[in-house]
Amino acid sequence: MLKAIVTDIEGTTTSLSFVKDVLFPYARARMAEFVRAHGREPRVRQCLDEVRQASGRELDEDGVVAQLIEWIDQDKKITPLKALQGMIWEQGYRARDFTGHVYEDAARVLKDWRARGFELYVFSSGSVQAQKLIFGYSDFGDLTPLFSAYFDTTIGAKREAGSYRAISAEIGLAPGQILFLSDIKEELDAARVVGLRTAWLVRDGGPAADAAHPQFRDFDALDRYLRESS
Repeated sequence: MLKAIVTDIEGTTTSLSFVKDVLFPYARARMAEFVRAHGREPRVRQCLDEVRQASGRELDEDGVVAQLIEWIDQDKKITPLKALQGMIWEQGYRARDFTGHVYEDAARVLKDWRARGFELYVFSSGSVQAQKLIFGYSDFGDLTPLFSAYFDTTIGAKREAGSYRAISAEIGLAPGQILFLSDIKEELDAARVVGLRTAWLVRDGGPAADAAHPQFRDFDALDRYLRESS
């Protein structure tokens, strides 16, 4: 029996354009200033050290910033980059420079699922901090109480089966009791290897005829499927 639902964010609950056209440029434009202003703070300094380690080079402050900008442009899923972006985005949310985009159907159905007793979780390549900010400052208010926990790349890469095995263990449920939602086939493939149930959100493109995962245009269609199959 299905007991928990783990959802991706980008392309699933949240539009790709919000992340790529709002969040990424915002952090990119402010990265150098942020590092200069906060580079001596322990949390930021640790991230900068991790950037140097990940790059495999000895980098001064300007070099670290240049590396971070390069990773942003390449859309790299690197943990210290995601952490620093989250810190910058927090400033933007608090300043009301933007709110977190969440699809109306996603916000509404997630609330209904929680009311029906499903445990809800998030697994995204963005940092846990960034995840909480999108839902905490969403277009529909603070949605963070809906979720029992958040997972990012510190638990593993999203296209690696071991990440989903670790999430299943952390949640404390058998894989078959967990449904994973994503818009990326390779992530769904990895989750299915471990035994998780899967659902493919295809908001911005047509369904693939030969897909191995059930496909849905939005959360309403997915909810109808879950009700009919329960």
